[in-house]
Amino acid sequence: MTISRRTFLCQAMAGAGLLTLAPLQALSAPGLIVPNITGLYTVEVAKIAAPVSVPELARIVREWPGKIAVGGGRYSMGGQVAIKAGLHVDMRGMNRLVSLDRAGKVARLQAGMRWRDLQDVLDPFGLSVKTMQSYANFTAGGAVSVNAHGRYVGNGPVGNSVRALQLVLADGSIVDASRSENAALFRAAIGGYGAVGIITEVELDLADNERIERHVETVELDRYPEFFERRVKQLGDCIFHNADLLPPLFDAPVAVSWRKTSKPVTETARLVPRGQSYATNQNLIFTMTELPGGALLRSKVIHPLLMARPAVKWRNHEASLDVAELEPRTRAMSTYALQEYFIPVRHFAAFAREMAAVIRKYDAEVLNVSVRHSDADTLSLLPWAKEEVFSFVVYFKQRSNDSALRRVGVWTRELIDAALGFGGRYYLPYQPHATVAQFRKAYPEWVQLLELKAQADPTGKLSNEMWAKYLIGDRP
Repeated sequence: MTISRRTFLCQAMAGAGLLTLAPLQALSAPGLIVPNITGLYTVEVAKIAAPVSVPELARIVREWPGKIAVGGGRYSMGGQVAIKAGLHVDMRGMNRLVSLDRAGKVARLQAGMRWRDLQDVLDPFGLSVKTMQSYANFTAGGAVSVNAHGRYVGNGPVGNSVRALQLVLADGSIVDASRSENAALFRAAIGGYGAVGIITEVELDLADNERIERHVETVELDRYPEFFERRVKQLGDCIFHNADLLPPLFDAPVAVSWRKTSKPVTETARLVPRGQSYATNQNLIFTMTELPGGALLRSKVIHPLLMARPAVKWRNHEASLDVAELEPRTRAMSTYALQEYFIPVRHFAAFAREMAAVIRKYDAEVLNVSVRHSDADTLSLLPWAKEEVFSFVVYFKQRSNDSALRRVGVWTRELIDAALGFGGRYYLPYQPHATVAQFRKAYPEWVQLLELKAQADPTGKLSNEMWAKYLIGDRP
């Protein structure tokens, strides 16, 4: 990457100590914390900034003398959005649509815009987000920063749908990046967790909104890869697909496919209404995790009832789910978290069995494992899919005390070792239980990321607790 004259001057000034002339009083501000959805790994920071424009953000970055981390919805679970005693940049105020090309099916938006807000704009035009998470609460910039994915068939990670990015670099400069312009920065920003720049604008491909119908089928574990290839991938009419592995055995995939249809809708709402009560869901979660026989209640009663009802809806409705439906009644004593493992297709059944054995060994309170699919990621610098993979999304409950945290760490590291043993990888937005050695084995591309960061951010200004542990190495 060619370093501009402005970058060179900023580096020289930093080396001479001239950039520390910005006001320092905020560095010692007490009691500012940046939490995440789990309530775990809360980070105490020196200052929180909430810019509403790119020039304002660029000025903040130039003037702040210490470390900077950036966040949006704060759904990452292990310090990925904050750095101790540093500046936290809250991007949620940068939430405007920049442009919409309806004919070309392209949208450009500020990074702090949530998918749900974009859906409100797109739906009247018969358009949809092409690729996103299963829930609509996340910000677009955050989704790109973690290179998220959902249940979409054939799309791969969200980075595949990104045409261009605007970034603010560590020196406060504003750059455009795409596959043809500043391509190295573009690849590193997608799934780079803010290591090389702050994503301020995202330009991405859209898709048509279509009617979809739910189809449910239970499949034998060993037959599932063949089933997916023949009944999901090759047919070409499936928009969303996942398979649920249910406790206590996790050995009978319940395949849920949403296929294109011309049938009339059974769900008249085009988007999930905002602000709904999910008290019933919360009570079900409590029952499944706290009462005897809860796991069997889920697999034998609740799940069949939910899946038995016919469902035809708009694509945007299924894509506008609210993460609040997963929220427990309280997180005072326990919390709910995710893990995810990306396993080559040929090892699907073997990993599923080993995963189930680890869960049973530690009596982990796993509510569900959702299986998704992705082709190889050839774009991002830190790809979680080096080849075609099935992803195993583990949704579980844990107590919030230190003892429980340590215990979860033990079985998490066993699952990471299992994934690595099958040639797979684990996902980085979750709790940082992996050892540094496990991270480096899973993502050997960390060396290239560090080399690029040395050029784009030579003083290490852009960081977070995750990168402090795994990339920079100054956290245990």
